[in-house]
Amino acid sequence: MKGIVLAMAGLMALAGCASQPGNGAVDSGRVVITVTEKGFEPEAVTVTAGKPVTLVVTRTTAQTCATELVMPAHGINQPLPLGQAVEITFTPDKTGELTYACAMDMYKGRVVVK
Repeated sequence: MKGIVLAMAGLMALAGCASQPGNGAVDSGRVVITVTEKGFEPEAVTVTAGKPVTLVVTRTTAQTCATELVMPAHGINQPLPLGQAVEITFTPDKTGELTYACAMDMYKGRVVVK
């Protein structure tokens, strides 16, 4: 039984890696972001211009002011309920860097558009 649990944990870890390569580039259009006491993790991801992107954001702590994600360039102001994955979809139309932050602008993240 312990072996099955370990195997399942390994598969889940591999599935998470498949959706976001280690260099922060995103191939599938889905980006998994976690809000911790340290802020948005990972802090930066790379996506492709003209392709829809879905940020899947889960706030895992109440010890943060990052209770929402604000991205002014795309008119996004999305609450992040504790423990719930929230999907935020948008299409970056040009190359460059998009920034997002908590409502207090203390914790920040970047979407690098290539």
